[in-house]
Order: sequence, then structure tokens, then C-alpha cells
Amino acid sequence: MSLESKRHTGLESEGDAAIENLTNFWDRYGRIVLGVLGALAVVGVGAYFYLRNRSAQESAAAGQLAEASSLYWQGDYARSTDAAKKVVSQYGSTWSGNDAHRILGDNAFWSGDFKTAVAEYRRYVEKAPAGLLQSAGKRSLAYALESDGQYAEAARLFDELVGKLDRSSSGEFLIASARCYQALDKPAEALPRLRRLEADYGETSYAQIARLKIAELEAATGATPR
Repeated sequence: MSLESKRHTGLESEGDAAIENLTNFWDRYGRIVLGVLGALAVVGVGAYFYLRNRSAQESAAAGQLAEASSLYWQGDYARSTDAAKKVVSQYGSTWSGNDAHRILGDNAFWSGDFKTAVAEYRRYVEKAPAGLLQSAGKRSLAYALESDGQYAEAARLFDELVGKLDRSSSGEFLIASARCYQALDKPAEALPRLRRLEADYGETSYAQIARLKIAELEAATGATPR
């Protein structure tokens, strides 16, 4: 037999063996493979419809939220509250559903219902994404707490927010925290915050107010001027 014939026969044998191995594999595991592929297809289709439905819900929620926001800026707090409550009721799991709690808090705050404002801002902050949006929510919550007479927690939140936003806001938070401690009749806690404001944020518009308050508190408490 020629060398060429031997090579040809060897290739045929190898091919036959490969086909036989593949056939045996399919006989043993074919159903399992098909089952896995079928399961993946079901998951993929389910995920597609879930995301499409989620997108549709978010779009509808955003439209209703825009109405609630518009009514708020018009000063129609009662109708804005009703619209925001519908968003929470129908689309509570969406981003707009959570943002509706912020609008409910704003409506309550400017209506003088500080306890409701605190409750709604808490709900918003709990699910707000970390960063600017959450910090803005905590700012609103801190002012609502202060307005409701919950000075200790308000001061804690104001302190926590220092350095999270712009420098002017940090000055604002320090003077707000000091104001809360003064309301708690704790001038010794207020002074360090005012001094930090003067030292670290002296270029802000709040620094001059801090200097005046520092002088008042040092005179009232007998603290040593720095």
C-alpha cells in the first residue's frame, strides 16, 4: 500500500472515531444540553420582557411625577401631594416612585407639616443613590428635623454633610449645626463648629455671620477667644 493510501486510511479512521465519540456524547448528554439551552432561552426572554415592562413603568411614572413637580412649583401643594401619592401607589418600586417621596416631603415642609416632611424625606433618603441626590435629600431632612424641634439629629446630619457638596454649602451646614446646638442650650458644642467655619470656609458668605456668633458666644460663656 502506498504512503498516500495509508495516510488516507488513517484520516478516515480518525474521522470515524471522532463522529462516534460525538454521537456517544450526544446520546448521553444531548437532553441535558437541550434542557440548559432551553432554560437559558426562557431566562433571556423573561429578562427582555421584564426590562421592557420596567421601562414602560418608569416612563409612565416620570410623566405623572412631572405633573406633581409642576404643581409644587406653582405653589399648589395639595394637588401636588395628591399627584405624588398616585405615583407612589402605582409605581412605588421605580426611581420616580421614590422621588415622589421627596416631592411629598417638600409639599409637607412648605405647608408647615414638619413631621410628615421628616417621614417622607426619610423614605426618599433610604433608597436614593449615594452621592449628590442622597446628600440633597439629607439636607432637606436635616432642615425638616430642625423645624420639627429634633435638634440633636438635625445637627448630626448637618455635620455629616460638611464637605459633601460645594464649599458654600459646607459653611451653611456648619452654621446650621451650631444653630441646633444653641437651640439645645449647648454653646460649647456650637463654638467649635463656628470656629471651623471661620477657619476652613472663611471665603464663604457664612463666615461673617460665624464671626459675630463666635464673639457673642465667647462673651456669654467666658470662653477664651482664639
